[in-house]
Amino acid sequence: MEEPQKIGAVLVVGAGIGGMQASLDLANAGFKVYLVEKGPSLGGVMSQLDKTFPTNDCAMCTLSPRLVECGSHLNIEKLTYSEVQSMAGGPGAFKIQVRKKARSVDTAKCTGCGTCMSGCPVRNTIQVPEPAQELPSEESAAIIAVTDEIMERCGRDKQQLIRLLQEVNSRFNHLQPQALKRIADQLGLPMAEIYGTASFFKSFSLEPRGKHVIRVCMGTACHVRGAQRVLEELERRLDICTGQTTEDRLFTLDRVNCLGACALGPIIAVDEQFHGQMSPAKVPKLLDQYLEQESA
Repeated sequence: MEEPQKIGAVLVVGAGIGGMQASLDLANAGFKVYLVEKGPSLGGVMSQLDKTFPTNDCAMCTLSPRLVECGSHLNIEKLTYSEVQSMAGGPGAFKIQVRKKARSVDTAKCTGCGTCMSGCPVRNTIQVPEPAQELPSEESAAIIAVTDEIMERCGRDKQQLIRLLQEVNSRFNHLQPQALKRIADQLGLPMAEIYGTASFFKSFSLEPRGKHVIRVCMGTACHVRGAQRVLEELERRLDICTGQTTEDRLFTLDRVNCLGACALGPIIAVDEQFHGQMSPAKVPKLLDQYLEQESA
């Protein structure tokens, strides 16, 4: 029986850091490589990380050179947004069926700006929340008046969107749905784009926040010095979990990866004021300080 002709090509499934490195090694050895990735882009989970364990190296410093080399290598054909459907044959002569999902855009011209997603009539990617309840006409009118004043000062220009959101977030302590709708109407932008921008940046909040935002640093230096115990004491004293706001809307409790002051760890920030070398025993005094300010 005649053996099937062997083909010098390789299929790599998954374009994470391991898949990219395997593809580069094979491509540099002279093989034609088909790199299949079910997501829309290369990088995998590592592209979402800040540091890598256990060396604490920068994830993007490790990933970026491989992304650039994979993207430009002539021996690597990238099949993103694709999935392996079936496999048949034997070593050296496998037949693989790959399902390539429709993008509805010209990938050669795509810059990753996201405008097609925000303007898509289906809008599967971004869910626009509705206001929890209709506000009284007087309160709604007051919110619109404040939003108009902010736009008058910052400018009614699409380029000023982030600045407008910053001003609204600062004024109302979160992004009021009525204010966002007013901005969308005045700038001629779809609500999906407004909410897409608002939900991307952690400094914006779509939920009402406390007057004082407490951020507990959970970086490596702070964590090994007891930041977790400080966080647990704050949760116990405030009777809330991380990410929640007290019933009186006075405090919101958050955890962050780094506040950039490792020498002072454990460190927490209340609004823009830093409090270093914290311990569970110091938490009551710190909270009382802000409670006294409010009562005064």
